[in-house]
Amino acid sequence: MKTAPRISLTKAEHTTLNLWLRLPSPARLALRVRIVLLAAEGKTNQEIVTQLRVSLKTVTLWRRRFLEGRLVGIEKAAPRGGARRSEAYEETVRLIIRKTSKQRPAKGTHWTTRSLANELGISPSMVQRVWKANGLNPRRN
Repeated sequence: MKTAPRISLTKAEHTTLNLWLRLPSPARLALRVRIVLLAAEGKTNQEIVTQLRVSLKTVTLWRRRFLEGRLVGIEKAAPRGGARRSEAYEETVRLIIRKTSKQRPAKGTHWTTRSLANELGISPSMVQRVWKANGLNPRRN
């Protein structure tokens, strides 16, 4: 059976972790702190799993993250990678921006999400997301 790496805390780390437990903080941070403190007491991963009623995967993740990044490693979750945008998607975004800022609809003075979406064959929510992300307001263009 593989043993988990030992965690030793400096006095400053121990103080900070205990402070994080006392302050109003997100429950997920409190859980990470409890995992690290129990690991520093010499508890095994399985003992921590049983005591905190979490998965073994959770315990091993946060033990490892603490060892790699210390306090910063557990303070925030690592950014997750999203799906890559396709070239077709990027071209649609450019088209939305170009039409919104350079053209007017055949009937009307400005684009609405629905009219532009219908013209391009896309969803109104996509038009709205692109407008918001690029600070576009078709009524003022």
